[in-house]
Amino acid sequence: MVAKAKKVAYFAHLEEALNSYARACIVDFDFVGSKQVSDIRVALRGKAELIHGKNTMIRKCIRDMVAREEEPREDWESIVNVMRGNLGFIFTNGDINEVIEVLEEYVKPAAAKAGVIAPASCTIPKGPTGLDPAQTSFFQALNIATKINKGSIEIINDCEVIKVGNKVGTSEAALLTKLGVKPFEYGLRLVYIYEGGIFSPDVLKITDADLAAKFAEGVGFVAALSLGVGILTEASLSSVILGGFKNVCALALEADFIEFPQVEKIKEFVDDPEAWCAKYGGGGGGGGGGAPAPAAAKAPEPEPEEEEEEMGFDLFD
Repeated sequence: MVAKAKKVAYFAHLEEALNSYARACIVDFDFVGSKQVSDIRVALRGKAELIHGKNTMIRKCIRDMVAREEEPREDWESIVNVMRGNLGFIFTNGDINEVIEVLEEYVKPAAAKAGVIAPASCTIPKGPTGLDPAQTSFFQALNIATKINKGSIEIINDCEVIKVGNKVGTSEAALLTKLGVKPFEYGLRLVYIYEGGIFSPDVLKITDADLAAKFAEGVGFVAALSLGVGILTEASLSSVILGGFKNVCALALEADFIEFPQVEKIKEFVDDPEAWCAKYGGGGGGGGGGAPAPAAAKAPEPEPEEEEEEMGFDLFD
């Protein structure tokens, strides 16, 4: 009866959280101690609520909730599909980044345990270990070259004891414990984000600058396609206007009787490039000192004028 009452209370608590909170972090509790979880729960007080339980109970609770709803709840059903392993929830109506900061704060070093898949590599540096010569068997089991120096075991070369992704052996775990080395760090690991559905935590790394860059890239593709097929769109409108303006400027220069403010600088440059560079080229020289060099570089510019003259003959023949 007591176990059933606890189960009913847990279901009610989880159901209330799913209905009350807008978002949640789904975190992995593997290798996290009860004291560490308690500290995290206290640190999250007022910001978020931590709920943990057996994944079978969580799936059963959510399935019952979905069955009672008149309309399909795909957001809840998506939780059932990922709830595998030692997972739990951190519900919040605030900023998820604040929750993540707390989780990162409570990541603690941990000793290597035999049979565990190593989340990181571990290398023992060469030098004295502080262990007496009677402990050489631990090093011999791992083929670590040692010598006795001043009554203590000394490692001759740096030695990688554990490789990331490999299972930690009994000898490795015993040696690291003897040396007082804690090679791993454990905490509540964020695996999913829940907010109207299940998302990867990588979405939190997307910035406004990334979105703006992707949008600009997409607009560029649309503009190129629009220009290629000859269909005017909002994306290609600026390029079409710019191309038309270039044609108008060319016609104004050839006709020599159509004048408007936008073409005046172009006419000034064609008539006297050196004076134009001195007037508009700037360079901080304040006069003819720095201007002639840009003018010399621009000297071959009259060639386009000849092409425009040829185009003019075609237009007015």
